[in-house]
Amino acid sequence: MLKRKRWLFAIFAILPTLAIYLWVRIIPIEEVLRLSLHKWDLLSKNKPFIGFANFEELFHDQLFITSLINTTIIAFGVLVITIPLALFLAALIHHRTRSRFAGFYETSIFIPHVVSLVPAAMAWKWIFDARLGPLNAFLGIFGVHPQSWLFDPVLSIICVIVLCSWQALGYAVLIYLVGFKNLPVSLFEAAKLDGASGPQSFWFLSIPLLKPITLYVSVVTLVSGFNVYAQAFVLASDAQGAPGRQVRVLVLDMLENSFRNYRIGYASSEAVVLLVIVLVLTLIQFTLLRERGRA
Repeated sequence: MLKRKRWLFAIFAILPTLAIYLWVRIIPIEEVLRLSLHKWDLLSKNKPFIGFANFEELFHDQLFITSLINTTIIAFGVLVITIPLALFLAALIHHRTRSRFAGFYETSIFIPHVVSLVPAAMAWKWIFDARLGPLNAFLGIFGVHPQSWLFDPVLSIICVIVLCSWQALGYAVLIYLVGFKNLPVSLFEAAKLDGASGPQSFWFLSIPLLKPITLYVSVVTLVSGFNVYAQAFVLASDAQGAPGRQVRVLVLDMLENSFRNYRIGYASSEAVVLLVIVLVLTLIQFTLLRERGRA
């Protein structure tokens, strides 16, 4: 009887949270899935069911394909930069925990993660400015000609990758620091007695033991990369604030189809594609973690 009362209390305690989660998360996803199967716009009264026609049109739309390619390049570019750099910086900070500047190092690296996206992007836009930006001035010292960072299609994508990596680095370093602090000290002491150097212990002990954290940080970084919007919008926008075409990303294409072209159903099909990408990445994460646990 007491056990049953405890179960009832637990169920009624979590019901409000489940109701809020259902209303905020599950119902909107179901609504997007429904809209993606209709020719739904803000101007026509008739909104017929068209099945998978939106998805068929989607993969024949050059703007969507370009957006998806650019977003994928940005997401994996941020991943390639962030993970090794975060692991390296976390290792340095961890080995300097006794230094009186350790807190300063951690705070300095984490600040970009909590800075508002738009002001940060505006600051980097000034850095990349072709005429007045300090980056071209610095490169000019080494004889490099000024580059149109935000007007070249390739260079503008690199700029977005740099900005996103700068913002993602602090969170990745923080998670890795937690991992370093929970590594078994006895294994490193045994390795040191066996003659292993610091780099050898890092390569053969720290990196394998931190594999679950690396998988987690990798998935979080990829998901954030696929949801990139403000960074690309601000960096590639012109003086009047109109979005530029150099960095066409998936979320930007989705918003333009929704609120500029009034094609809500078509934009919903783009959101479904993005949802599938995120789900696949999450599934890969759980699969790899499960395999790690069995090993």
